[in-house]
Amino acid sequence: MGLLVQVFMWNQRWRILPRCELLLRRNIKKQAAYPTKLAEVGRLIEAREERYETGQLFLHRIFGYRGVILFPWTARVYDRDLHNPSKIGSATSVNNTSQQRTKENSLHVKASTGTPPAINSAQGGEGTTAASYQTDSTREPESSVGTAQVDPKEVKGRVQTFYQVLIDTRDCPHIRAQTEAVTFLGNQDSNRSLYAIPGLDYVAHEDIMPYSSSEKSPLQHELFDKFLTHAPEADPPFVGQDTLKAWQEKNHPWLDMSDVHKETTENVRITVIPFYMGCRETPASSVYWWRYCIRLENLGELSVQLRERHWRIFSLSGTLETVRGRGVVGQEPILSPRLPAFQYSSHVSLQAPSGHMWGTFRLEREDGYSFDCKIPPFSLESKPEDVSPAPTAPTAHHDSDSNKKRDDSD
Repeated sequence: MGLLVQVFMWNQRWRILPRCELLLRRNIKKQAAYPTKLAEVGRLIEAREERYETGQLFLHRIFGYRGVILFPWTARVYDRDLHNPSKIGSATSVNNTSQQRTKENSLHVKASTGTPPAINSAQGGEGTTAASYQTDSTREPESSVGTAQVDPKEVKGRVQTFYQVLIDTRDCPHIRAQTEAVTFLGNQDSNRSLYAIPGLDYVAHEDIMPYSSSEKSPLQHELFDKFLTHAPEADPPFVGQDTLKAWQEKNHPWLDMSDVHKETTENVRITVIPFYMGCRETPASSVYWWRYCIRLENLGELSVQLRERHWRIFSLSGTLETVRGRGVVGQEPILSPRLPAFQYSSHVSLQAPSGHMWGTFRLEREDGYSFDCKIPPFSLESKPEDVSPAPTAPTAHHDSDSNKKRDDSD
């Protein structure tokens, strides 16, 4: 009636182990130093092509965390790999392998709780999240106008579904993605204040591995019971409350996503999602703010490590700037076949209502080969209906660290 599998968090990563006894042997061997226990999460259900509904529980296909869908977004995805057939093969094979796992129905899913071993974060370690914004970057203004960069919209976009989701707080310390990446401009006198709502993420439809649970509160997040209510007769058995609908409507302008950009170089895929955050008026000028979420994903068989970044930022005002620095958000993450992805967010401001960004990441492969991985160009577009957003979610908190309020361009 189905294959018994264990989802075991080991070295900060969910892994599906086909043999229960292998898991038990590892568990016993490490029990003295790192005690763990198994707890049932739920039962995997068949993945679907049509859109998932509010309240659907899932495992993230890449980062492995438990989550629940709040509501969907429709985004236009500009994938440069589709215009270069030589890049498609490796990405397609990886996706097909991962998606095949979700087609196994009636799977028992179990999760591990406990303390995994710490990893040296100085080596781009798996034991830390991308929370630090400290960098050694240099921002170099360049003389002006014009850029040979191609308009991102020349690549024909495809409409795809993404989801706003809540992340289980028990999994936040163990995933290689920022869990406080959804940020807002504070409605304060200070022009540099940023607010963050912890435990929110944007997930593509193909990264959803749906599962069911008999628990009334299967997810630990302080907004879960405020936004969702248990409804055993519904499918999924959690429905949105009026508070969720009101929160979505009020925060729509700065939660909304519209464009997603992808490009693969040497089996490393870069995905960028920009978000407009609003405009800050000063007596001297207007400053427009954006945040952007970036995922690096290794599709190859050899590990790579991110060493440097090189950004180019073009503003409609006619300025072209260069940002160079070591790593991203204070880290030089390693992307291995076992831990292939790393995701972070940063911010940028312009004194014009629109612009463009593009650049490269300098990566070093385990065999010593170094190469520049392209960051696909993306537009920074403001919205005429900008209303100087302020956070309204109960978990929003003010980030007073000045390193997290500046334009990092990581």
